[in-house]
Amino acid sequence: MYLVDANVLIEAKNRYYAFDIAPGFWAWLDHAHENAIVCSIEPVREELMQGADELAAWAQAHPDFFRPIDDDTTKYFGPLTVWTQSRPFTAAAVQEFLTNTADFFLVAYARAHGHTLVTLEQPRPDARKRVLIPDACNALGVIYSNTFGMLRNAQARLDWSLGTAA
Repeated sequence: MYLVDANVLIEAKNRYYAFDIAPGFWAWLDHAHENAIVCSIEPVREELMQGADELAAWAQAHPDFFRPIDDDTTKYFGPLTVWTQSRPFTAAAVQEFLTNTADFFLVAYARAHGHTLVTLEQPRPDARKRVLIPDACNALGVIYSNTFGMLRNAQARLDWSLGTAA
């Protein structure tokens, strides 16, 4: 199963899969969720709902897409915290990651449930000022992908249709 980071949905909404020009992407997310292919977690939903926009409305209308943090996930809080604190990140970077529930919880949830984490972040093992999701994934043995990798691997097809001109 694919576990989606907020940046995947935000970037899709803002750019290449905007609701008005690519409704097929959002329909595919519905289909993929119904077929246990994709989901996200409640901290991501909370982040999206702060936007007060079309994506916030989508998140509000799709509560089942976002799973709660469970006991299995909490088992990876310790190892993820130890890894974060053992790296030469700045104190601010460590604090941000450990208190940014969405990123921290995404990595722990993906590890606990064997999900592939979908994010637009790129690994930077030498980063010091920010803990990046792909680096944390590598540390915990979590597979990660980007949006297009997820769509290709899931064999998504976003069909085109001719809209009506105004």
